[in-house]
Amino acid sequence: MPSLKSLKVRITSVKSTQKITKAMKMVAAAKLRRAQEAAEAARPYAERMTSVLASLGSRITVGPESPRLLAGTGSDQVHLLVVATSERGLAGAFNTNIVRAARRTADRLLAEGKTVKFYLIGKKGRAQLARTHRDRFLHTVDLTHVKRLAFTDASEIAEELIARYEAGEFDVAHLFYARFQSALVQEPTVKQIIPVELPQAGAATATGAVAAEMSGSVDYEPDEEEILAELLPRNVAVQLFRALLENAASEQGSRMTAMDNATRNAGDMINRLTITYNRTRQAAITKELIEIISGAEAL
Repeated sequence: MPSLKSLKVRITSVKSTQKITKAMKMVAAAKLRRAQEAAEAARPYAERMTSVLASLGSRITVGPESPRLLAGTGSDQVHLLVVATSERGLAGAFNTNIVRAARRTADRLLAEGKTVKFYLIGKKGRAQLARTHRDRFLHTVDLTHVKRLAFTDASEIAEELIARYEAGEFDVAHLFYARFQSALVQEPTVKQIIPVELPQAGAATATGAVAAEMSGSVDYEPDEEEILAELLPRNVAVQLFRALLENAASEQGSRMTAMDNATRNAGDMINRLTITYNRTRQAAITKELIEIISGAEAL
């Protein structure tokens, strides 16, 4: 049985940890609201950008003269997995779920005989993927210096990705991030960003419906291909920015939930340790009383 001193030290230690987790929960809750508003505000713009590209794409015939970001390289042998995770831990299963989705995609592509490379945003994903795919890392991006995400941050990453694409370093790029739904639910999401995926003809999707509506009511000038040449690079930046904002909200929501659970678990542990401490103390007092009584009777 542990001593009274060790139990007291343990209780004090757990109480200190509980104070830290409670403070982290409150900080995450305060940051969550702003991050959620930013993520929700970016969604309509990103979705409308996809709709505009779908409308423009439906008006042209994709061929060798089309922009490479639309037509592709003509091959799908080399796949780049852009994995966006957080720079800090203690966020529950947030980073693990994104990395797990990326690993599954990588394993599937490798089984098909494809070449897989990783472009990592955030050191937590880098640390997890390094165990199995370190030799496939193409580049890593460190955003620890960024206090508040801006579109310029996503634009810089998009420009580098497009430059690597134009240089022939990969054929297809997939973006992995967590879509924020609530503080309890963050959905791992994968989206092809290079070349842009256009809705299939006749697909019954909201995007397709909007694109069809736009194609029938909008005239473009200059022609569609010139507009696409300008919009396609911006679309990559927009989709990246949306993913980073969704990740920021998902990270805070997951951290708030994780710290709340940790605080509750610490409280339960304190209660159990306190009961054990009281029982041990009572047993020690009873033993001392028995010894005193036995000694008095012996006299």
